[in-house]
Amino acid sequence: MTRYGAMPRDTVALDEGTRALVIIDQTRLPREVSVLSLTTQEEIYRAIATLQVRGAPAIGVAAAIGVYLAALDIETDDWTEFHSRFVSARQYLASSRPTAVNLFWALDRMEGVVIRNKNLPVSGIKSLLRDEAARIHDEDIRACRAIGEHGLGLIRDGWGILTHCNAGRLATVRYGTALAPLHLGRERGYNFKVFAGETRPLLQGARLTAFELMEDGIDTTVICDNMASRVMQKGWIQAVLVGCDRMAANGDACNKIGTSGLAIIARHYGVPFYVCAPTSTIDMHVPGGDGIVIEERGAGEITEMWYGERMAPEGVGVYNPAFDITPADLITAVVTERGVLKPPYAESMEALRR
Repeated sequence: MTRYGAMPRDTVALDEGTRALVIIDQTRLPREVSVLSLTTQEEIYRAIATLQVRGAPAIGVAAAIGVYLAALDIETDDWTEFHSRFVSARQYLASSRPTAVNLFWALDRMEGVVIRNKNLPVSGIKSLLRDEAARIHDEDIRACRAIGEHGLGLIRDGWGILTHCNAGRLATVRYGTALAPLHLGRERGYNFKVFAGETRPLLQGARLTAFELMEDGIDTTVICDNMASRVMQKGWIQAVLVGCDRMAANGDACNKIGTSGLAIIARHYGVPFYVCAPTSTIDMHVPGGDGIVIEERGAGEITEMWYGERMAPEGVGVYNPAFDITPADLITAVVTERGVLKPPYAESMEALRR
């Protein structure tokens, strides 16, 4: 196994010298740490769509850098033509995945730079786009560090922690969201016992979270998703920490498929259920979880991927939603970079806008 220290410091980065988006190819983990330099819009689109780069915050940063690189290739001094071609590139990247709000949030911020500075030369707008992409990148690092600090205040040394999917540094630029408290705790000498749900069908927990935590020296055990009730029943779990791809204005959380089931089980056993997410993940334009579009992915992820031979009959029906919705009333608290939000979430999240 390639050691964690051999990985780039940042999961997503801009290489200005080669005009490339640099990412860790997460489809190759944990077998190999492969770093990709993506220079075309088609490569960047494919990287997001095929989960070579994944995790809502990382996708947002990748999209910001990607659309900046697209802008560099637009050769015109006319703002109207530049804006039109920029919008086409923006829409292309926006179509790569439908659910994670950070993708659209980052692209909106980048287009805002173009619109607000229409009186500047196009060359000046390109420079401002570079600055905005760098700002989004750096803001993600600061936000995740702050989430880690706030989240660490909710858990204790020696606790058993259950996670789902991967909401660590691999899903962000650095630190992570739901795993940030664990990484910071490790730095300070805390000893957690972490149970990583494998997260079918793409195994982000077994492949990515387990790899990331083990490389940081954190005691980690992988369990099948359907074992969560058992480990809670045995008293091994004192808190559940998960990430979030989009949160509605009422606190409903859209996250990797299987998250809502964990929340239901945690409520039954009296285990606190914490959602860790930057405020960029909160979508105040969506009143509740019913308004969030759930991505459905290909059948092969369930029937064939990861197997030496096909594991289901040819022609069988397959339903493969990538996410589900955890109702706000099952969430103990939402941990953001600006603090810990408590119910009622419609009020506590609205307060963030003041």
